[in-house]
Amino acid sequence: MSARRLVIAIDGPAGSGKSTIAARLAKAFGYINLESGAMYRALALRAIERAADLDDETTMRELAEQSRIELIPREDGNSVLLDGQDVSERIREADVTAAASRVSVHPAVRRIMVERQRAMGEQGGVVMEGRDIGTVVFPKAEVKVFLDADAAVRAERRLLQNAVAANNAQQVRADLADRDRRDQTRTASPLVAASDAVHIDSTHKSIDEVVAAIQSLVSDRLRVVSS
Repeated sequence: MSARRLVIAIDGPAGSGKSTIAARLAKAFGYINLESGAMYRALALRAIERAADLDDETTMRELAEQSRIELIPREDGNSVLLDGQDVSERIREADVTAAASRVSVHPAVRRIMVERQRAMGEQGGVVMEGRDIGTVVFPKAEVKVFLDADAAVRAERRLLQNAVAANNAQQVRADLADRDRRDQTRTASPLVAASDAVHIDSTHKSIDEVVAAIQSLVSDRLRVVSS
């Protein structure tokens, strides 16, 4: 592996495969996988525990300032610690997922999180996925990917991922559509592709195919910066 350690930014909507792809790439290159979504989920969990108003920006900003969120690399991804407590499994549950989407729209919260994310990735050697990584968090990332997929396919992936019963499928699809709307229309860092991002549509691609495509981009970039 080259001594030069890059920042790999992967953006895209929910269900496009960002988390899985980022984890695979981080393992392949020996990089750290920085999950921006996990950080917002951890904050949302803290808000739920405190019965705080998710839509009150001042309250959410104060919670963000007070909460210590850590991402600890492990063999199969990250452990997520909230004030020292491992919440890796809890933050993947449905109530936290829904709350995280509401918490993340607040500009004051995003400013705090972006500052922390930049500090984590300032030395390079990171793969970071989210919705504003290539546009806001790391606008100078050496490799930028916008990963997308058809909305129906993304919904089906969520159903399989969460082992959702068939009678709840319609709600999952509605929730995903609502999340897409919030992500794309929020004032702070809306979901848009960076102008220099490489678009990859994963609708008809396997995980291995997407990983291979991005590995090729990274290898090409490493050759350029090392020459």
